[in-house]
Formats: sequence, C-alpha cells, structure tokens
Amino acid sequence: MNIKINKKDDVILKILHYFITEEDYKPVIINGLENEIWLENMENDLKLIRINTNYIHNEEQFKSDIFKVKTIMKSIKRNTLSLKMTTLNLLLDTGENVNIIDNKNIETIKVGDLEDFKKNKVVKEFFPKVSDTTLTDEVDPVEFFKLTEDMNQKTIKNEKKLAKIFSPKKPIVTYIIIVLNLMVFLYGMLHSNDELINIFGNNYELVQKGQFYRLLTCMFVHGSIMHLLLNMYALYTIGPVVERYYGKSKYIFIYLVSGLLGSVFSSVFMSAGSISIGASGAIFGLLGSICYFTYYYRATLQGILRESIVPVIVINLIIGFMLPSVDLVAHIGGLLGGILVSMGLGIGDKYRKNDQINGFIVLILMFIFLIYMIMTK
Repeated sequence: MNIKINKKDDVILKILHYFITEEDYKPVIINGLENEIWLENMENDLKLIRINTNYIHNEEQFKSDIFKVKTIMKSIKRNTLSLKMTTLNLLLDTGENVNIIDNKNIETIKVGDLEDFKKNKVVKEFFPKVSDTTLTDEVDPVEFFKLTEDMNQKTIKNEKKLAKIFSPKKPIVTYIIIVLNLMVFLYGMLHSNDELINIFGNNYELVQKGQFYRLLTCMFVHGSIMHLLLNMYALYTIGPVVERYYGKSKYIFIYLVSGLLGSVFSSVFMSAGSISIGASGAIFGLLGSICYFTYYYRATLQGILRESIVPVIVINLIIGFMLPSVDLVAHIGGLLGGILVSMGLGIGDKYRKNDQINGFIVLILMFIFLIYMIMTK
C-alpha cells in the first residue's frame, strides 16, 4: 500500500513534535478554529505558539488574521491571569507579496520549510535547543508515523501526571486536624475554655517572655461553638483540595507554617492584653496554596483562579475588615504564608529550583523580621 504524505503536513508534524517532546508544550483546545493549532507552556517566556495553515494571500487578510490572534490571546490571558503573554505565530501558507508587520507580543514568522523555522532568529533566541535537533524536509512515511506515536506517548504521559495530581484521595489529614480541633474544644467545654484560651492563646506579651509555643497552639483553640463550626466547615471544604494537590506531608507543612506566620503577623499588630485564637490563619494559608497551585496550572484549570479562588479570598478579607472581632492580620499573614511555603515546596511536575529557593528565603527572612518586631515591640 502506497502512502502519500503532503510536504506541508510533514513540516507541521515535525514542528509539533519538536515543541511537544522537546519544549514541553501542550495543545490548547479552542472552539471554532479551522486549520490552525495552538500550543501553550506557561513556564516559557514565549507562552503560546500558533501554527496556521490557512492561506493568507494579501496584507488585508494578514491584518485580519493578527486581529484574531490578539482576540484569542486576550481571552487566554484573562482566563490564566497572565500579566504578559507573547505568541509565536507560524504562518505556513502565505503569499509572496504579504509583508510581515511587527505587532507587540506577537512574533510572526513565514515558514516555507524546516530550514526557515530552524534558522529564524526569534526561534533560536527562545529555543536554543532547536539548533541541535534533527529536522529535515525529507518525507518519510515510517518517520511520519513514528513522530505521531512519540507525541501520543508524550500526551499520555502528561495525562497520567495530571490524573495522579487531580484524582480524588481520602483527606485523612484534614479529618485528623478537624478531630483534633473538636477534641480541644470539647476538653475546654468540659473544664474551662477561658482557661484554655489563657494558657494556649496567642498573646504577644507572653510570647516576648519566651512562650513561643502559643504561636502554634493558638491555631487549635476556639472561642465559641460558632467560631469552631465556621472554621471546621471551611477546613472541611478547602482542606481536601490542598491535600489532593500537594500530598499529605506537604499539606501538613503548609497548614502549620501558614498558621504560624498568621500568628506571628497577628502578634506584631496586636494591642496589649489581646489574645488571638483560631484556625483561620492556617485555613487562609490553604487558600493561598490553592491560589499558587491554580496559577501554575492555570492553562489546565482555565478560569477557576479568576472566577472562584480570588473572589473567595477577597470576600473573606472584606468580611474580616468589617468585623472587628476577626483577626484580619492573621488572615493576611496566613495567606502570604500559604503562597510562600507552596512556592518553596513546589507543585506537581512544575518544580522550578529558583522559585523553591526564593520561596523559602523570603519565608525565613519574613519570620526572622517579624519575630524581631515582636521582641522589640
């Protein structure tokens, strides 16, 4: 059986193969488009790649095409909360009389063959590895199907990674933390909750005297049944998500460190004689960790960060601002702690050493500075 492969299809496949297998780009599904392929990698400076096989025969059509690219970029940028987005726009069928017009954040290249692609200065600038990659214009049916299989395997591998991260898991740690909080409150009700608050609540004057344990223990003490139920409901809702995304050991670390940073923040701004208690600082830390996670998986979870996570955080901060009994500073500290500790721990398959080092450095320096502020208050 003779199989004929169009040269343009071969060029497209080899370019796709390079970006998917060598540069870790993934296809973006955009409804209503014909004869064009979009790829994304939010970790790369050049976040989007668009391969267009539609014939562009004059400059008017080129301008119309660029307008379409800008519209799609704007939609992806809005859904992924990206401040800046640059697209590599590859045109594979363009009339000779069409002149490429420079457009901000859009690098447009005419691609007649693979040499045009490999030798282009923009491609070489953003993708140095392309010079070492074997890309030829020879149309080989065996190679064609091998490249297709390589991309399928890469896609399957990526899907398995995502399935492992997003698959439901029993939130054992969340249940343990909830039970621990309930037991502490029950003990306080059977004995004296006021005494429990005095012994374990966050009081900066006593912290200054060396009772640093209060910064941790205050996270497990609550003032009333309503205070407890509201926090435990929030933990029951948010906790399993963080436990699933980060795993049990990282989840415990995020919860405790976020709560500690919330307590330290609270102590810095606390007035004399005040006592701060409750799990809300740690819970805001979990919100911060979800915020960090969804930002880095924003292409997969399009719209969730902007439409769900950020509004929940903003609404809760506004409520805290309006109610004087709520420790808003602890919430803000916990939120920052959740983001920084998540940055330090890394998430899923998106480990970036620089981010991890920077996250822990900022977190440690913040703790040192705030403890100094408490001790010299």
